[in-house]
Amino acid sequence: MNDKASEQSFTLGQPALVCRWRLASGKLPMENRHLRALSRRTINGQLVSTQLVAWAKQHIEWTLQDGSALNPDGVLMIVIDDRGQAAMTVGPYEPIGAPTASTLASRALASAREAEETGVAPETLWVARGDTLICGMGESEDASGAVTLVRDLAETVGITVAREEGVAQALLAGTLDYDEVFLVSDEHGIVCATDAAGPRGTRLAEGYARLLSAQKKKR
Repeated sequence: MNDKASEQSFTLGQPALVCRWRLASGKLPMENRHLRALSRRTINGQLVSTQLVAWAKQHIEWTLQDGSALNPDGVLMIVIDDRGQAAMTVGPYEPIGAPTASTLASRALASAREAEETGVAPETLWVARGDTLICGMGESEDASGAVTLVRDLAETVGITVAREEGVAQALLAGTLDYDEVFLVSDEHGIVCATDAAGPRGTRLAEGYARLLSAQKKKR
């Protein structure tokens, strides 16, 4: 495992896993959640090592503030290659353009395919159906950091959450019954569909925005 900033001879190989985590004022608001999810991801069928997770935590704590000076509200990217070597960098944040329900579903479907290789989907599609929020994941799938946050936010405000496989596929096929649609993303947080927004997703998105705002106030 190498740090490209400290070893000039280091060359990253073929990327096997890329994590993109949203920052706020040079800090990582969901640090512990993201690191727990990182420990459940896989590379070549093997869980990410505890040493690599410790490396990520160390660099987040020691170098992220300075490394994010140009993009304090940007995106932290951790790239791990097929040999288990890792590099960390920060880039600008760009919101999803025209986040319609079908656009969000397509992103979630691509993320689910990624999870077939890495074990954790960085983006999932959620829908509100009656009084319940449906998370587009199977019962045995590991949750991303953002998903664990939304679960906790929903519990705090008394909203029931259930899991259901095939939500994105059903929406794109036109066979899904829903009242609201939103994406839950490690990079983008909670993004309500412009053509299927509603009070539950909006309330959760506001909770996420408050989390970012609270981090900025600590600066």
